[in-house]
Amino acid sequence: MTPIYLDYAATTPAAPEVAALMAEYLTLDGCFANPASRSHLSGWQAEQAVEKARSQVADLIGADLREIVWTSGATEANNLALIGAARANPDRGRHIITSRIEHKAVGDTCDWLETQGWEITRLQPDNQGRIQVEQVAEVLREDTLLVSLMLINNELGSLNPITQVGELLKEHPALLHVDAAQAAGKLPIDVTALNIDLLSLSAHKFYGPKGVGALYVRREPQVKLEALIHGGGHERGMRSGTLPTHQLVGMGEAARLAQENLQADAEHISDCRTVFLQQLDPQFYRQTGTAADNWPGIINLAFPGIEAETLILALPDLAVSTGSACNSATLDPSYVLTAVGLPRAEALSSVRFSFGRYLTREEALKAGQLVNQALERLNS
Repeated sequence: MTPIYLDYAATTPAAPEVAALMAEYLTLDGCFANPASRSHLSGWQAEQAVEKARSQVADLIGADLREIVWTSGATEANNLALIGAARANPDRGRHIITSRIEHKAVGDTCDWLETQGWEITRLQPDNQGRIQVEQVAEVLREDTLLVSLMLINNELGSLNPITQVGELLKEHPALLHVDAAQAAGKLPIDVTALNIDLLSLSAHKFYGPKGVGALYVRREPQVKLEALIHGGGHERGMRSGTLPTHQLVGMGEAARLAQENLQADAEHISDCRTVFLQQLDPQFYRQTGTAADNWPGIINLAFPGIEAETLILALPDLAVSTGSACNSATLDPSYVLTAVGLPRAEALSSVRFSFGRYLTREEALKAGQLVNQALERLNS
């Protein structure tokens, strides 16, 4: 029996339409040419496919296609945004504002920048996992180069007030970088309306292939970045390397489908979450992050008295995780959970359940029943 998959925050399956389209750009009878090979028709056709995908990704976030820079994923996009901006704008200031519960792709990059002489202010989230715009305003300085905040937290589903932060920074030269890995394709995003300068995307979080992502880089006014990868001057000099046509058309198709299904996906996911929680006895768990505007696709539940790993072992028919896949190799509690005030023991008893497009209502109901049955056994 294939486990019921409740780890959509870690990765999503590629949509069938995405996988079918990607296959057309891999083999001899397809459009497999290098999109930078402009001396023959096959290369031109590959480039056209790449640019169509670029336009589809741009449409998903309200951008111009010329503002999309292909990367290997959100991790590289975050690194390019932070390090690229820091290196390219040394005269604009050496102060960066972020939070204590960003993804490690941002947190670890800020740690490294700190060793290189940049000053990092890490804001403390509230117990819902949110940063308030007033906190940003309080620490904003003349030499603040950049503010980096995620839109949806990958462990709690909490939303940061990016709209208000964007409004705040309209009167300040600091750049606004948003890690939208968990949000793109799930929430409506308009980078212009939100006053976002840099935004990171990952295809495999919205039913596209792994190993590909993008960074939105504002053109008006132009955001200056220094490349991290050199050799060929691809992507307008910001990211060299042969473009993986099959992955890019897959990301483009995933973006198109996400935009088309935005409302239907959100309603379905919210229903699955409700059905799942209805099967659980409230005496067995506590939810971390219960704000009404949280993204319904991610919930984090603590099960007092039961270690998370013990519960997961008791649920062989479910695919769930204790938190971010990037932290799965450590036995320490999630830094996100401890940062929002959970005691160590409660953090170690917490499990993240995340829902997605291909989870059926019946599977959500069955999953909730299986969790409740396991809890009854473990608490008896």
